[in-house]
Amino acid sequence: MSKTEETPRTGGDLSADMSPAAEVKSAMEGLMNDFKNFTSDTQNRLQQQEEKLTMFERKSFAPVRPALAMHTDSAAPHQKAFGAYLRSGDDDGLRGLELEGKALGTSVAADGGYLVDPQTAQTIKSTLSSTASIRAIANVVAVEATSYDVLIDHTDVGHGWATEAVATVETGTPNIDRITIPLHELSALPKASQRLLDDSAFDIETWLASRIADKFARAEAAAFVSGDGTDKPKGFLTHSSVDNEVWVWGKLGYIPTGTDGSFTGPDEIVDLVYALGAQYRANASFVMNSKTAGAVRKMKDGDGRFLWSDGLAAGEPARLLGYRVMICEDRSRRALVAN
Repeated sequence: MSKTEETPRTGGDLSADMSPAAEVKSAMEGLMNDFKNFTSDTQNRLQQQEEKLTMFERKSFAPVRPALAMHTDSAAPHQKAFGAYLRSGDDDGLRGLELEGKALGTSVAADGGYLVDPQTAQTIKSTLSSTASIRAIANVVAVEATSYDVLIDHTDVGHGWATEAVATVETGTPNIDRITIPLHELSALPKASQRLLDDSAFDIETWLASRIADKFARAEAAAFVSGDGTDKPKGFLTHSSVDNEVWVWGKLGYIPTGTDGSFTGPDEIVDLVYALGAQYRANASFVMNSKTAGAVRKMKDGDGRFLWSDGLAAGEPARLLGYRVMICEDRSRRALVAN
């Protein structure tokens, strides 16, 4: 008779003692626990993503402040600092600004008024200076030297009556003078930084060029009329003036009016016209300032007709006794006839 020894099972495979139904039930419970854990973790992740999307939408659709105007006001240092930061990334000016926390509003500059910038014109409006260019009645020549010489024949040729019985005798020859006109140079050197030229809201270069051209025209007109001849042209009013009755070559003749700084009537204007030689009157012009023009414009002849007549066409100058009139402010109060 054989004998079988029984060995106790401790810590062995417990599933060996379980029925198939118990094993399936245990496996299902473990699967359900794992599924619940996965579902909970997924819900937490989705909730976090939704919160992040909500914050992103709030930032993206927040009201955008209007951009500050590009025109810089010299009285607003914060705008200069902001402009420097935009152009070069220099934020030192922004860091040095002192900020105040107050209720916002546009009535007070520090409370928000700085954010509402005034509209600035795109161009600089210059004050107009009344002037007329003497070039309109002058001869303009191109010169490449330091002076311009003019040959003047202001004497006459001798003559005599010849007959068949009398031999022709020698007559006098004219004398030629040379007038040397020294040339002078107008110059202007306004300085502007490259940054100003690049960053200005309007064309600084064109504005400076127009201002220089205007100043040159006025300086030239003033020198032609009353220049002293020192590093500038000598004006025609700078020459010595004498009564036209005793006029000689090299002097400036004038017609006395009988009243200092004024006229006694239209007769002096007529005398002034015919004091000029006939060979010059055809191309002559009156040059006067506005005060003289205002006094002359009121003059009438003996029949009550005005001596002054306005131009009939656009751009046509006014005429006085048939001669054109140029209004030039760079002169004294007197009327002249210039060739």
